[in-house]
Amino acid sequence: MKQIVLDINKIFGFIPEKQILDQAKAAETANNELESATGKGNDFLGWLHLPSSIADSLLNDIQKTADHLRTQCDVMVIIGIGGSYLGSKAVIDVLSGSFDALSGKKPLIVYAGHQIGEDYLYELSEFLNGKSFGIINISKSGTTTEPALAFRLLKKQLEDAIGVNEAGKRIVAITDKERGALRTLATREGYKTFVIPDDVGGRYSALTPVGLLPVAVAGINIRQLISGAIDMEKTTGKNIPFAENPAAIYATVRNELYKQGKKIEILANFNSKLHYVAEWWKQLYGESEGKENKGIFPASVDFTTDLHSMGQWIQEGERTIFETVLSVAQSRYVVEVSKDDADLDGLNYLAGKRVDYINKMAELGTQQAHVAGGVPNIRIEIPELNEYYLGQLLYFFERACGISGYLLGVNPFDQPGVEAYKKNMFALLKKP
Repeated sequence: MKQIVLDINKIFGFIPEKQILDQAKAAETANNELESATGKGNDFLGWLHLPSSIADSLLNDIQKTADHLRTQCDVMVIIGIGGSYLGSKAVIDVLSGSFDALSGKKPLIVYAGHQIGEDYLYELSEFLNGKSFGIINISKSGTTTEPALAFRLLKKQLEDAIGVNEAGKRIVAITDKERGALRTLATREGYKTFVIPDDVGGRYSALTPVGLLPVAVAGINIRQLISGAIDMEKTTGKNIPFAENPAAIYATVRNELYKQGKKIEILANFNSKLHYVAEWWKQLYGESEGKENKGIFPASVDFTTDLHSMGQWIQEGERTIFETVLSVAQSRYVVEVSKDDADLDGLNYLAGKRVDYINKMAELGTQQAHVAGGVPNIRIEIPELNEYYLGQLLYFFERACGISGYLLGVNPFDQPGVEAYKKNMFALLKKP
């Protein structure tokens, strides 16, 4: 099988290659700190060798549970916030049809608990009325406000519709092994449960049951996803030399660009299916590195759409940015431009060419323009959009994030700043 390819050639006009190579030792040290569990946050490294150590019995259990839910439910509600839903949504959006929601494909995957929106919850409840639905509730504690609120409302709706006993057969809890409100409730009600490992933080949990069960319910091959991650785990391991380790190189390049005043990284794609991969990536890097008044700000754009909105700013705005482009080598389908006798739109010069070829030329032209405009450019080529390469991509970004955080000098596995808004909100709500 092929692998995703990291191309950094378009950054050497901004940083000498020697400057990157000079950081090889630091990157290897950071990678070794992950492997030896001697760095900051070393009690949250359960994701590091998770792909190669996941038990076959667990994958079988996840698949069996997913198959049961698929036969029972026309709609599956995934309740979670942040890393509890972004990883699975990223994979499901990439590998599902763009119009599955309109075509009647079952089960339809929808989401709740990722926001506090009264109108959204009302409209979701109305949509679920009369439908056979189930719930996957993902929360380590069971008390995080957004998912807890959604679960309370949807649990009642499901119980009112089909009774407490039947509802219990369509609710799965993914939570702490022993503690917390959701664990207590799941034990009391007899819900099927899966465990969020104690040593895996939410944003690194895409390859645990947190991400795998929703993905399996959507009909996606989780074993191929894990297979890709296993291969990338090997490719980025501690014994891989810096020059051959894409995660170490990516982490080093972005930190060297940061030292040069490039404070914003824009993750760009030329395939709209990758939109939620970027949303997952933003949480992974933003929550991991944005602390101690340090860290690259992660942003994202969907091209060519955003070339008609953000393109002007990227081309000629403040030169504090660099781009990382996700490029898909091979599209799934073939669409060719037809010939039109009138040619009023002037597109006959493209007749017979694939739409993907046109898109690739837009990608290359954009890269050339942005580099000429002062924007360093990193390119990650994905051979095609399937489970195997998505598994590679997820693990690649996770490994690189750990290395990058250590190079930056922060703990990439905590998130102390997240509690600030909660304290204020609870005070305003007069929480006991």
